[in-house]
Amino acid sequence: MTTTVSVDGLTVRHRRTTALDAVDLDFATGVHGLLGPNGAGKTSLIRVLATVAAPTAGRVELLGHDVAGHAGRTAVRRRLGYLPQEFGFYPGFTVREFVGYVAWLKEMSGADAAAAVERAVARVGLADRIDTKVRRLSGGMVRRVGIAQAIVNAPDVLLLDEPTAGLDPEQRVDFRALLRELGTTSTVIVSTHLVEDVAAACTEVTLMESGRVAYRGTPASLAELGEAAEAEDIGDNPIERGYATVLRRHRAGAAAGTVAGTEVSR
Repeated sequence: MTTTVSVDGLTVRHRRTTALDAVDLDFATGVHGLLGPNGAGKTSLIRVLATVAAPTAGRVELLGHDVAGHAGRTAVRRRLGYLPQEFGFYPGFTVREFVGYVAWLKEMSGADAAAAVERAVARVGLADRIDTKVRRLSGGMVRRVGIAQAIVNAPDVLLLDEPTAGLDPEQRVDFRALLRELGTTSTVIVSTHLVEDVAAACTEVTLMESGRVAYRGTPASLAELGEAAEAEDIGDNPIERGYATVLRRHRAGAAAGTVAGTEVSR
């Protein structure tokens, strides 16, 4: 499949901390899960891909554009959707007004935007709240508004950082179905701590640890690693055991000085 997102030697440093260490990755159409513990570099990667943070070193190409330059970033932003861990909103806006404002930022035409706003809000199950002020919504509903604004422009690349935070189990099931639908035509990259979301919705998983790629493959192949480690008390199901197994191996390799960059398994 055609590569839509490519990073080469991507390095991000925050003062004395290296968040990403010479990462090489590429993504195509489908749903891609980013897994890893706190501080693994997932959010730093998402922020660079969303063009809201600049890398310290390396090359980032989105939809055929090098985003190092202003022209490339501008062209890409119209075709991106982005939900950060915490997103700002105007509490006095209604859901319609807020999602419509984001559509305007994406330079959608007025005629297209009105219908797109209603469609995006309906897809996250908030059609009956579209004219409710955002400040009157529950935390889970606000999160769904965040998802709606991220998909309003039918993005070619959709970046979601912990999108299911605050959603109840039923809403998470609906969200996974939405992800699978979006992944048929777009490149969807989801950063999450929830291994079960990756297992249910993603076509590919990338596991990060200490700013490096520790594993890359399908959820099924990660579960196979967990099945081999079934005797170890490191998880409640195969994919959780696979996750823990990869982290243990990667950390052991790092401690022994044998981790030179990324370890990729497919």
